[in-house]
Amino acid sequence: MPEGHAIHRLAHELNDAFAGQRVHVSSPQGRFEASAELVDGSTLLNAEAWGKNLFLEFGARVPEPIIHIHLGLIGTLRIAPLSPPVGEVRLRLTDGRLAADLRGPQTCALVSPQRREEIVAKLGPDPIREDADPERGFARVQRSKKSIATLLMDQKVAAGVGNIFRAEVLFRHRRDPRTPGHRISRREWDAIWADLVAMMRQATDDGRIDSVLPEHMPEAMGRDPRVDPHGGEVYVYRRVGQPCLVCGDEIRSEIVESRNLYWCPTCQRRH
Repeated sequence: MPEGHAIHRLAHELNDAFAGQRVHVSSPQGRFEASAELVDGSTLLNAEAWGKNLFLEFGARVPEPIIHIHLGLIGTLRIAPLSPPVGEVRLRLTDGRLAADLRGPQTCALVSPQRREEIVAKLGPDPIREDADPERGFARVQRSKKSIATLLMDQKVAAGVGNIFRAEVLFRHRRDPRTPGHRISRREWDAIWADLVAMMRQATDDGRIDSVLPEHMPEAMGRDPRVDPHGGEVYVYRRVGQPCLVCGDEIRSEIVESRNLYWCPTCQRRH
């Protein structure tokens, strides 16, 4: 599932391509056809990301002028030069020059401004957004006995954080991922939050996640670059059995609430 930085990057790309223009909105697949017709030919006012949710607001004079998109596990949204749609395209936006095609989303729905606010109200603070309030996330962490690894994947704690960011930020702070949330101090939460802000905003700009420090990059260590569809240089994510870049111990993994959890047993030793 794309993490928050990928959704924010999509919002930037959509604004660069279409914001302020009248766009043709359609559903080549047909499943979104009736809703697409309501905003077809209107101006795209803004594309905005909140965690893993994307909202496209149109200037259409209809009760529900916003398209809410959540890509889920298999969804994609790509912008390319206009050409005939290929595959199951749920939603297409085009200005006659470029086309943005949405395929396989978990959610694609026309919603009202009130409904958008209801969706946003259920989310925790988004580290990429300037208006984020990390205190809201800490309040949930502080009163929970769940592991910090589980809590960081809770979108009510930190919207947009996924498996990669949670694994990497916990390694960078040498925190055992199984530590109960109520044992995380305010000082440690502030440090973790600040690191998430820095990493996720950088990933938004770069289009990839690089979590390792300069001294652990391939050129500094004389090692081969990481080869992985997700791209980027990481400490523990999907590096099971490989040596830790810091201590040399083998990276481990286990299933926690149906997701793979990665950590270094030496660098992130239980306190």
